[in-house]
Amino acid sequence: MKWCRFQNGKKVSYGIIEGTRVIQVNGSPFTRYARTGNVHSLRSVKLLVPVIPPTFYAAGINYPEHVTWAARMRGQEPNLPKKADVGYRANNALIAHEEPIIVPKDATREVQYEGELVAVIGKKCKSVSEAEALDYVLGFTIGNDVSERTWQRGDRTLWRAKNTDTFKPMGPWIVTGLDPDDLHVKITLSGRVVGEYDVRTALFGVRTYISEMSRYLTLYPGDVVWMGTEGATENMKDGDVCEIEVSDIGVLRNRVVWQR
Repeated sequence: MKWCRFQNGKKVSYGIIEGTRVIQVNGSPFTRYARTGNVHSLRSVKLLVPVIPPTFYAAGINYPEHVTWAARMRGQEPNLPKKADVGYRANNALIAHEEPIIVPKDATREVQYEGELVAVIGKKCKSVSEAEALDYVLGFTIGNDVSERTWQRGDRTLWRAKNTDTFKPMGPWIVTGLDPDDLHVKITLSGRVVGEYDVRTALFGVRTYISEMSRYLTLYPGDVVWMGTEGATENMKDGDVCEIEVSDIGVLRNRVVWQR
């Protein structure tokens, strides 16, 4: 099933996408819901961020080539993490498919993409095993963890490097019934493929993260866990279009706009 959150006129609703149609529902995928008779063309509605998460989690450095690249950029030897590590992001940074990434005028040129798979929690989750973990996932969507690398190196926290307004595109929808280990990510910058990887090459997979997190944290419906990226990343410039494609989900597309 393919879930979206959309706006038609002034009304915001959840919907189920079937082909080129959106069937509006009463309720949400996280509660009881019922299909309505309101059916829209997908082209006629505005897709919104598919969920506003109660808590926005992000996997720490979680792919070996990205760990190695990041360490060498800092002039250090790579040190692969021994366990799943979790950080947080801010909802103010979320934007939807086709909305612009607005880069502040005082940012450096080191503003880079990170194409990621995003797990969306579907029901309350506490102290679950890896074997059970996917039972608590509603489905998967796509994220672009836009990062200002100079700020990332210089600030004591990631408060602006990762959480500046518009730095977290997510969407365009949530797809249920997928095995994350079967998925492939491709990142394109203004028509040029700049990265590809298989999700299963992560140091720690979705099952591991959810199980480990739920030992200490209660995960709630609508929480999201961004799963990290692989490989080196490049600078984005004004006017670039960044596309993150995940097999069996779709494409998240956003233009980069530099403030004047």
